Amino acid sequence: MKIFIYKTLTIFILTVLFFNLTLGIKIREFKSELSNLKSDENIKMIKNKLRSEIKNAISKEKYLNQEDAQLIKDFIEKIQQEIK
Repeated sequence: MKIFIYKTLTIFILTVLFFNLTLGIKIREFKSELSNLKSDENIKMIKNKLRSEIKNAISKEKYLNQEDAQLIKDFIEKIQQEIK
């Protein structure tokens, strides 16, 4: 019975270590990247980048090329047909 308990504890400890060394590291990296995105500096940088991209888009005469415009038009028409 003692051997079974020792083997079970050993397997459990090895499983926890394996998880922490593989998936745990990736989870911590993801959390740190997410917290970096939430920082005030990054939020301001993202807002400024969006503003500059919107200004660039407004200054263009055409937003879409002919093929993209046709695809969007066909998609909208299909949705309108399904709604009716």
